[in-house]
Amino acid sequence: MQEKPTSFSIKQWADDDKPREKLLQKGRSVLSDAELIAILIGSGSRQESAVQLSKRILASAGNLNELGRLSVQQLMMFKGIGEAKAVAIAAALEIGRRRRGEDVKAISKITGSQDAFDLLFPILGELPHEEFWIVYLNNSNKILHKEQLSKGGITGTLVDVRLVLKQALEHGAVGLLLAHNHPSGALRPSKSDIEITQKLTMAAAALDIKVLDHLVITNKAYFSFADEQMI
Repeated sequence: MQEKPTSFSIKQWADDDKPREKLLQKGRSVLSDAELIAILIGSGSRQESAVQLSKRILASAGNLNELGRLSVQQLMMFKGIGEAKAVAIAAALEIGRRRRGEDVKAISKITGSQDAFDLLFPILGELPHEEFWIVYLNNSNKILHKEQLSKGGITGTLVDVRLVLKQALEHGAVGLLLAHNHPSGALRPSKSDIEITQKLTMAAAALDIKVLDHLVITNKAYFSFADEQMI
């Protein structure tokens, strides 16, 4: 008769394999994403360890960014994750998102598309719906103001050109940076994305204001109109 494989809890592992002990002995950077999540949830079940459970969750979500987009209710749909564990995961990933936001505060000048992405990804990267943002810049490309222009459904959002230009004049901006997200993960701009970029560029030019770039942001990367010479 073939014996059934035995599942061991983390407590039965060698100290070197336990996430908490591994972090204390070797530092947090050596831990995998699954091991870090295992520390958060604390325990698994008789069928699987906390690390195995964490690996299963990550495999289903795809990556930490996608995991961070899940609600507490969605996290609780994973077998072995109750409300307390789901809340712990959601809170930890929100702390990570806010930490990225703190780093963004140091960005005061836009020197290229990477700066723009670093500035706006913490705001737009993990949203389940589409938003359109404007960054207003002075003649040295220093940030004067940034704000959400519109918020739409997952298929698109509306952009009020007159409001953009009104705000630009009020802030004394001479440059504009446009950005919106694609929750679907599609990186290429749509036909409407191209049209609104052209419309804003032409309208702003009449007031001697230049649209410097338009970024399409996903949870993994970005597309820059300027880098692709589309603006």
